[in-house]
Amino acid sequence: MACLTIDLIAKSGKHFKKRRGISLLHYLKTLTHLHFSNRNIEEIGDLSMCGNLTVLYLFENRLTKICSLDFASNLTHLYLQNNNITHMDNLSNLRKLSKLYLSRNRISVVEGLEELRGLKELHLENQQLEPGDQLLFDPTSVLALAESLCVLNINNNNIEDIKDLSVLKELEHFSAAKNKLLHIDELEDVFELWSKLLILDLSGNPVCKQRKYRDRLIVACQKLGTLDGRDINEITRQFLVNWKAAKESKKRKNKNTMMTWPVVARPPTNDFGFAESEQSQSSLPFRPNDMRSGEPQEPLQSFMPVQSQPISPISEVISLKS
Repeated sequence: MACLTIDLIAKSGKHFKKRRGISLLHYLKTLTHLHFSNRNIEEIGDLSMCGNLTVLYLFENRLTKICSLDFASNLTHLYLQNNNITHMDNLSNLRKLSKLYLSRNRISVVEGLEELRGLKELHLENQQLEPGDQLLFDPTSVLALAESLCVLNINNNNIEDIKDLSVLKELEHFSAAKNKLLHIDELEDVFELWSKLLILDLSGNPVCKQRKYRDRLIVACQKLGTLDGRDINEITRQFLVNWKAAKESKKRKNKNTMMTWPVVARPPTNDFGFAESEQSQSSLPFRPNDMRSGEPQEPLQSFMPVQSQPISPISEVISLKS
């Protein structure tokens, strides 16, 4: 079993042998970049003497777990893609980590990132999942990245929705191509919260076939410059934004008009179901001709019938004439 150790570093022609004249201990203490990709490494041994390590390349090996990195408090870049890692463990001491590459492993749950509050990039595309599984996200880990994460790649992981990612408001580049995203309304709700998003790739998802897919996402993403590999023209964006604003304004106006229409009173009926003759047409709030026009008209001044004046006695009439 190949294990990354101090002895392996010392024997590496790419590292220590090129720096003859200095002690191994001094070399290890000043080492900042370590390249051991594609070396059939299955385990990470004790590298605690490499306290100043900032970049570690271990992609295309046979690692099944992340371990023995507690010493690497200065590590900023970690490349672990193309291994057989199943869990995101033992990362809590890497508090200066800025970029984490874990694509093409066997990870099913994104977790263990609670202490990585400075992480800028997370690459998790093309996990080798069991049939029917999808990549899941631990809410605690996602929340820990809310103020820092700028780049997230989760391509080809059978993901059905991204509601759990809505708190990642610092995202500038989001790739979720070749997943199972279907509901454009849910996507709009999330993207409207990502005000800094510049690059978006959802190609290969079922949602891409929906009507007005591109137009709706351009409007939802305020600063988006590229969608599915195609640049967005600023004139096109402004036209779509104005079109949506005009459409919503029209909807509000129609709704307000409907709310102001008065209810037409139904005339009373007699025992036979016919309208009583005492209820004249003039007592209705609308005239029939007004209703046929299809437009609301001003209601009549009074809904109640006008009461007749009392008749004066005949004596009073005669006295007036005289």
